[in-house]
Amino acid sequence: MSISRFSSRAVIAAGLGFALTAVAQAASFTVERVTFKSGGETLVGQLYIPSGVNKAKPTEAAVVTGAWMTIKEQMAGRYAKELAERGIVALAFDFRSWGESGGQPRAMENPKTKTEDIRAAVAFLGTRGEVKKNAISGLGLCASAGYMAEAAATSNMRSVALVAPWLHDRAIVNAVYGGEQSVQNLINVSREAEKKFKTTGQATLLKAASTTDKTALMFNVPYYTEADRGMIPQWENKFNVASWEGWLTLDAMPTAPRIKQPLLMVHSDAAAIPNGARQFFSAVQAPKKDLWLSDVNQFAFYDGAAPVKQAADAVATHFRAPNTVMPQVSLLTAQ
Repeated sequence: MSISRFSSRAVIAAGLGFALTAVAQAASFTVERVTFKSGGETLVGQLYIPSGVNKAKPTEAAVVTGAWMTIKEQMAGRYAKELAERGIVALAFDFRSWGESGGQPRAMENPKTKTEDIRAAVAFLGTRGEVKKNAISGLGLCASAGYMAEAAATSNMRSVALVAPWLHDRAIVNAVYGGEQSVQNLINVSREAEKKFKTTGQATLLKAASTTDKTALMFNVPYYTEADRGMIPQWENKFNVASWEGWLTLDAMPTAPRIKQPLLMVHSDAAAIPNGARQFFSAVQAPKKDLWLSDVNQFAFYDGAAPVKQAADAVATHFRAPNTVMPQVSLLTAQ
């Protein structure tokens, strides 16, 4: 099986803020507020529909998901907009317990339920007349890359793309989070928070990002702490401590050989854990391509003009490839 590698020099422009009202309109696409069900909860999304696309003229579609703790108006919405501008129907939505979607406890970074929500989003797109039959793909950014990959392995998506993917196993987790004992301490804290919620109904929440509060999970971290980038009014800026166990024990690597769809990976050695991305990519047995950009940090992939354009161009081309065929996956056995 051939593997194609591309390389280009990315010129990173200033970050661009991006927020949407419930229903918005642009020259090349419209945005419709939509709802659908997952796990008994109502999820809220923004459906980006390219101009000229309708039931009589359907086209390819994609579910787009963003980094951990984020909502549809952040990087997921940015990439959904980019895909719509390239003629692809795109859905960005709030996972359970995030943004406008239902679900308790709030602000849970739960790989299992987020994967379920992606599958529900794919099913919802399949009900839309603007979407071609058997032409729904998935784009996962950063942390949601692992969820998107698992959703692809257990659904009939046509193809999958991962941009700036955070893909870890236990060895990478230990390296990132301070070693085996530090990781175990966080897992213990997570279990206590879960026990507290079950007993009292009270969630243990931390501030997700801050430039002043040193207890914030992401203290002085770019994008999240910048008002013209990720620190938007719609974002609650919370992290549920009970999330730690699910996140830290997630191992994305076994998913790689189970993916049957054509895969595109876009990353950079200057972004987060490129070794994890390479490890995952090497284990994928389906047709695959990767695009490595030079000197693009993780946050520039979220909203930097040049890297976003390069990534979106590659993703749109990948999703529209005529030779991609949806794999036949039994959801009854996959789940």
